Amino acid sequence: MSIVSVEKDPQQLQLTVIAEFNAPPERVWQVWEDARQLERWWGPPTWPATFTQHDLAVGGTSKYFMTGPDGSKAPGWWITTAVDAPHHLTFDEGFADAEGNPVDLDDRTSFAVTLAEDAKGTKMTVVSTFLSAEQMEKMVTMGMIEGFTLAMGQIDEVLASA
Repeated sequence: MSIVSVEKDPQQLQLTVIAEFNAPPERVWQVWEDARQLERWWGPPTWPATFTQHDLAVGGTSKYFMTGPDGSKAPGWWITTAVDAPHHLTFDEGFADAEGNPVDLDDRTSFAVTLAEDAKGTKMTVVSTFLSAEQMEKMVTMGMIEGFTLAMGQIDEVLASA
Protein backbone atom coordinates (compact mmCIF):
# COMPACT_ATOMS: atom_id res chain seq x y z
CA MET A 1 0.00 0.00 0.00
CA SER A 2 1.15 3.39 -0.75
CA ILE A 3 -0.19 6.47 0.94
CA VAL A 4 -0.08 8.89 -1.94
CA SER A 5 -0.96 11.98 0.07
CA VAL A 6 -2.38 13.34 3.31
CA GLU A 7 -3.78 16.84 3.08
CA LYS A 8 -5.21 18.95 5.88
CA ASP A 9 -7.44 21.78 4.62
CA PRO A 10 -8.51 24.00 7.54
CA GLN A 11 -10.53 26.30 5.27
CA GLN A 12 -12.73 23.41 4.05
CA LEU A 13 -12.55 21.66 7.46
CA GLN A 14 -11.31 18.52 5.69
CA LEU A 15 -8.61 15.93 5.98
CA THR A 16 -7.99 13.92 2.79
CA VAL A 17 -6.00 10.69 2.67
CA ILE A 18 -5.29 9.07 -0.69
CA ALA A 19 -3.85 5.55 -0.98
CA GLU A 20 -3.30 3.03 -3.77
CA PHE A 21 -3.81 -0.71 -3.54
CA ASN A 22 -2.82 -3.55 -5.83
CA ALA A 23 -6.35 -4.98 -5.95
CA PRO A 24 -9.54 -4.17 -7.87
CA PRO A 25 -12.18 -1.90 -6.30
CA GLU A 26 -14.48 -4.88 -5.67
CA ARG A 27 -11.82 -6.47 -3.42
CA VAL A 28 -10.93 -3.21 -1.64
CA TRP A 29 -14.65 -2.64 -1.01
CA GLN A 30 -14.71 -5.84 1.06
CA VAL A 31 -12.36 -4.33 3.67
CA TRP A 32 -15.13 -1.78 4.36
CA GLU A 33 -18.12 -4.09 3.95
CA ASP A 34 -17.02 -7.12 6.00
CA ALA A 35 -16.80 -6.35 9.71
CA ARG A 36 -14.15 -9.06 10.31
CA GLN A 37 -11.89 -7.51 7.65
CA LEU A 38 -12.67 -3.96 8.75
CA GLU A 39 -11.68 -4.62 12.34
CA ARG A 40 -8.28 -5.90 11.17
CA TRP A 41 -7.36 -2.39 10.03
CA TRP A 42 -9.80 0.27 11.34
CA GLY A 43 -7.74 1.01 14.44
CA PRO A 44 -4.01 1.67 14.43
CA PRO A 45 -1.88 -1.41 15.28
CA THR A 46 -1.70 -0.56 18.99
CA TRP A 47 -5.46 0.21 19.18
CA PRO A 48 -7.21 -2.63 17.28
CA ALA A 49 -10.93 -2.34 16.61
CA THR A 50 -13.70 -4.80 17.40
CA PHE A 51 -17.02 -4.29 15.61
CA THR A 52 -20.03 -5.52 17.57
CA GLN A 53 -22.47 -4.34 14.88
CA HIS A 54 -21.87 -3.37 11.24
CA ASP A 55 -24.72 -2.53 8.89
CA LEU A 56 -23.40 -0.92 5.71
CA ALA A 57 -26.86 -0.03 4.34
CA VAL A 58 -28.12 3.55 4.18
CA GLY A 59 -29.30 4.40 7.70
CA GLY A 60 -27.45 1.38 9.08
CA THR A 61 -25.50 1.61 12.31
CA SER A 62 -22.09 0.26 13.15
CA LYS A 63 -20.79 0.00 16.71
CA TYR A 64 -17.20 -0.69 17.64
CA PHE A 65 -14.53 -0.15 20.24
CA MET A 66 -10.78 0.14 19.98
CA THR A 67 -8.70 -1.48 22.70
CA GLY A 68 -5.55 0.29 23.83
CA PRO A 69 -2.28 -1.32 24.94
CA ASP A 70 -3.35 -0.94 28.59
CA GLY A 71 -6.73 -2.62 27.95
CA SER A 72 -8.73 0.62 27.96
CA LYS A 73 -11.58 0.80 25.45
CA ALA A 74 -12.51 3.71 23.18
CA PRO A 75 -16.02 3.10 21.76
CA GLY A 76 -17.29 4.60 18.54
CA TRP A 77 -20.23 4.52 16.15
CA TRP A 78 -21.07 5.00 12.46
CA ILE A 79 -24.30 5.82 10.71
CA THR A 80 -24.11 5.02 7.01
CA THR A 81 -25.48 7.86 4.87
CA ALA A 82 -24.80 6.66 1.30
CA VAL A 83 -23.65 3.45 -0.40
CA ASP A 84 -22.78 2.86 -4.04
CA ALA A 85 -20.91 -0.46 -3.89
CA PRO A 86 -18.11 -0.96 -4.77
CA HIS A 87 -17.19 2.64 -5.46
CA HIS A 88 -18.51 5.03 -2.83
CA LEU A 89 -19.48 5.09 0.84
CA THR A 90 -20.32 7.92 3.21
CA PHE A 91 -20.90 7.72 6.93
CA ASP A 92 -20.94 9.86 10.05
CA GLU A 93 -18.72 8.71 12.90
CA GLY A 94 -18.28 9.75 16.52
CA PHE A 95 -17.56 8.83 20.11
CA ALA A 96 -19.85 6.33 21.87
CA ASP A 97 -20.74 5.17 25.34
CA ALA A 98 -19.86 1.67 26.58
CA GLU A 99 -22.85 0.18 24.71
CA GLY A 100 -21.80 1.80 21.43
CA ASN A 101 -24.49 4.48 21.44
CA PRO A 102 -23.54 8.02 20.33
CA VAL A 103 -22.41 10.27 23.16
CA ASP A 104 -23.28 13.39 21.15
CA LEU A 105 -24.72 13.22 17.61
CA ASP A 106 -23.67 16.84 17.12
CA ASP A 107 -20.00 15.90 17.69
CA ARG A 108 -19.43 13.79 14.60
CA THR A 109 -17.08 13.59 11.65
CA SER A 110 -18.38 12.80 8.17
CA PHE A 111 -16.37 10.42 6.01
CA ALA A 112 -16.60 10.03 2.23
CA VAL A 113 -14.77 7.03 0.76
CA THR A 114 -14.22 6.72 -2.98
CA LEU A 115 -12.69 3.67 -4.66
CA ALA A 116 -11.60 4.23 -8.25
CA GLU A 117 -9.93 1.75 -10.56
CA ASP A 118 -6.49 2.90 -11.72
CA ALA A 119 -3.42 1.42 -13.41
CA LYS A 120 -2.14 -0.02 -10.10
CA GLY A 121 -5.49 -1.45 -8.98
CA THR A 122 -7.50 0.91 -6.78
CA LYS A 123 -7.08 4.49 -5.72
CA MET A 124 -8.86 5.03 -2.40
CA THR A 125 -9.69 8.57 -1.35
CA VAL A 126 -11.00 9.15 2.17
CA VAL A 127 -12.22 12.67 2.95
CA SER A 128 -13.04 13.45 6.59
CA THR A 129 -15.14 16.59 7.07
CA PHE A 130 -15.38 18.25 10.46
CA LEU A 131 -18.11 20.47 11.89
CA SER A 132 -15.74 23.22 13.06
CA ALA A 133 -12.11 24.27 13.10
CA GLU A 134 -12.04 23.48 16.83
CA GLN A 135 -13.29 19.93 16.28
CA MET A 136 -10.78 19.40 13.48
CA GLU A 137 -7.89 20.63 15.61
CA LYS A 138 -9.03 18.49 18.56
CA MET A 139 -9.04 15.36 16.38
CA VAL A 140 -5.66 16.19 14.81
CA THR A 141 -4.20 16.81 18.29
CA MET A 142 -5.58 13.44 19.43
CA GLY A 143 -3.50 11.82 16.66
CA MET A 144 -6.10 11.26 13.94
CA ILE A 145 -3.65 11.80 11.07
CA GLU A 146 -1.02 9.44 12.43
CA GLY A 147 -3.57 6.90 13.64
CA PHE A 148 -5.52 6.79 10.40
CA THR A 149 -2.34 6.56 8.34
CA LEU A 150 -1.10 3.66 10.48
CA ALA A 151 -4.52 2.00 10.30
CA MET A 152 -4.66 2.22 6.51
CA GLY A 153 -1.14 0.78 6.42
CA GLN A 154 -2.66 -2.53 7.53
CA ILE A 155 -5.01 -2.87 4.54
CA ASP A 156 -2.46 -4.57 2.24
CA GLU A 157 -2.13 -7.47 4.66
CA VAL A 158 -5.92 -7.80 4.87
CA LEU A 159 -6.21 -7.75 1.07
CA ALA A 160 -3.53 -10.43 0.72
CA SER A 161 -5.05 -12.79 3.28
CA ALA A 162 -8.56 -13.21 1.90
